[in-house]
Amino acid sequence: MERLQKVIAHAGIASRRKAEELIKEGRVTVNGKTVRELGVKVSSSDRIEVNGVQLESEEPVYFLLYKPRGVISAVKDDKGRKVVTDFFTEVEERIYPIGRLDYDTSGLLLLTNDGDFANKLMHPKYEINKTYVAKLKGIPLKENLKKLERGVRLEDGKTAPAKVKLLSLDKKKQTSIVQITIHEGRNRQVRRMFEAIGHEVLKLKREEYAFLNLAGLKTGEKRELTPHEVKRLRALAEHGKAAF
Repeated sequence: MERLQKVIAHAGIASRRKAEELIKEGRVTVNGKTVRELGVKVSSSDRIEVNGVQLESEEPVYFLLYKPRGVISAVKDDKGRKVVTDFFTEVEERIYPIGRLDYDTSGLLLLTNDGDFANKLMHPKYEINKTYVAKLKGIPLKENLKKLERGVRLEDGKTAPAKVKLLSLDKKKQTSIVQITIHEGRNRQVRRMFEAIGHEVLKLKREEYAFLNLAGLKTGEKRELTPHEVKRLRALAEHGKAAF
């Protein structure tokens, strides 16, 4: 189920804000009834009309992108910066990212026009594993990595347990490479977790999302998910929590 104005926007009829105005003006009907409230949620089986014209639902599409650094995880940017949908100019459907990666973070990002699918994957209760590799300033102590595994206190609450592994270190340059797997999706969470144990993240890349990885892709490249992959993601979100 999705908010009516979001469905209208994704159908390409109008922006989200304009869709809200259309609803308030009584120009939208759901299953033959005029809707004027913005909180109404609809499903794919509902018949939606705007100014008497029925919305045509798009076929769902699912993509995996190797997002480069310096790209916004959005469909547009008011500052004119490059956004992830710029890599999909040939795709007719109105796709959008599932969650986000920070401007300076590279790696695996999923995009779709399937709102129900996106909501399930983003909801924290479904606990989808996400694995990152971070280049850190300094070399973290073993006990501090253990703190990350148990969860650290951030300004928005304690983090859930994580899986952490020191991959390599450079004593001369005083840098280290650490792999971390989490299932939450707070804003800049991985960077803030390392900052909480005293280490600045110099570089960050998301290498895995659930069972998906970046194999065969270069930065800026993408591919469609297979039907089997989509089915596995749905099953993971609906039936089981992540297990380390």
